[in-house]
Amino acid sequence: MESKTYDSTDIALQILEFEKVIDADIPITQQVKTLPPPPPPSAPAFIEIIEDESTIEENIIESSESSQEMAIEEVVMRVEDVTVEEVEEEISIPFAAIENVPVFPGCEKLKIQSEIKRCFNDMIQQHIIKNFQYPQLALELGKSGRVFVQFEINKQGEVSNFQKRGPDKLLEDEAVRIMSLLPIMQPGTQRGKPVKVRYNVPINFVVMD
Repeated sequence: MESKTYDSTDIALQILEFEKVIDADIPITQQVKTLPPPPPPSAPAFIEIIEDESTIEENIIESSESSQEMAIEEVVMRVEDVTVEEVEEEISIPFAAIENVPVFPGCEKLKIQSEIKRCFNDMIQQHIIKNFQYPQLALELGKSGRVFVQFEINKQGEVSNFQKRGPDKLLEDEAVRIMSLLPIMQPGTQRGKPVKVRYNVPINFVVMD
């Protein structure tokens, strides 16, 4: 016996602090008596050598700092030379979360989003009731149950990318067949640009005794 039923539309929404501790054992040493150092020589050459060493040390420090600055500048220049290309990701937005939902044929005159959504859902229900056919083989085998169908309304307003989940392949195929007959719509938009919109609907197949 052939039965046409439809359940209500179901919209699926879904520092590092690195502390290196060095444990150094301080050795216990005995004080060694040493002879007093000899008196420093009075020659002024030692004073001149000390000044020369001081000058050399200062030169080394300047050289080190200069090389560090050059290395930093070089890194900064390399970073500035890098160009990053922005890639626009192709995503689908759930029907319940889209800024402007797709417009089903017959709902074009409506302006308020809540009314357009309601009209869309009503049209989906009417479409399912109109095109519903219980698969004959499924009837003979007594197959029944609810099939969940998900599809996308693409940027051109066409339905595509069907996914289904149900108790039997015969019922799944029929549910996809019904939804594939949907007409072309006005695509949904997000921030003024057409986007893919994801929609979910359950279709209940019931065998009446």
